[in-house]
Amino acid sequence: MKNLIIRGLTGAVFVAVLAGAICYNPYTFLALFSVLTGLLLWEFYSLLKEYFPSVPRRIGGTIGGMYLFVATFLHANGLAESHVFTPYLAFLIFLFVSELYNKQQNPLNNLAYSLFAQVYCAGTFALSNYIVLGKNEEGAIIFTPLLLMALFIFVWINDTGAYLVGSQFGKHRLFERISPKKSWEGFWGGLIFALASSFVFANLNPEISWYNWLGLAATIVCFGTWGDLIESLIKRTVGVKDSGKMLPGHGGMLDRFDSILLAIPAAYIYIELFIRN
Repeated sequence: MKNLIIRGLTGAVFVAVLAGAICYNPYTFLALFSVLTGLLLWEFYSLLKEYFPSVPRRIGGTIGGMYLFVATFLHANGLAESHVFTPYLAFLIFLFVSELYNKQQNPLNNLAYSLFAQVYCAGTFALSNYIVLGKNEEGAIIFTPLLLMALFIFVWINDTGAYLVGSQFGKHRLFERISPKKSWEGFWGGLIFALASSFVFANLNPEISWYNWLGLAATIVCFGTWGDLIESLIKRTVGVKDSGKMLPGHGGMLDRFDSILLAIPAAYIYIELFIRN
């Protein structure tokens, strides 16, 4: 019961802070999500450092990923041209050149871990800037928090629906090798819950057709489920149950954003193809 209360309080604060930062204005979004990017990277590097003998430098990788998020925000907001990414490109070049001088036993592992962290944590979060910042009919850049909030809400509703249905009716394993508790019944239950909730967003924003909201929800659920499984694969590889202990009752940051990390690029592609085309 104590753990349940802690989990509930942590979850409530987490949702309130996240929703408040996304919806208030672009700069609260920038502040929170750049910090979240750094926390995700730090946790990922720490996870590797504990279980592998040679890993990249955490501080440099974390700062580089946070810079990518800020640079992408400035570019998406029309505050900077593409040259804002030049320091990040220099950082990537440094990653390669530095392995000539580190004298590690397996420099290829270092490069692989570094680049994977940048793509998996920083790159996916950076794309959220292009979801929350769009253009109106006149071509002016506008702040559109509803789409990004919908992404998070679809993931949360899917997780809740999958748990409720899966715990009661789950018999057929979805991906037993990676996540033994997940079931096909839970997957379909979560999908139905998320699809039903998409009609609420269709009423809130009728400028986007109901079938596009439906398609967005389905895209987020499918890729969010794969994102969850990918993070489970990472944890199985390094032999841990939770990615960290940053969120009491919930594990680490990667545990909370596992579905989001793959849902963001999939949602961005869908939005560009079917909503903003």
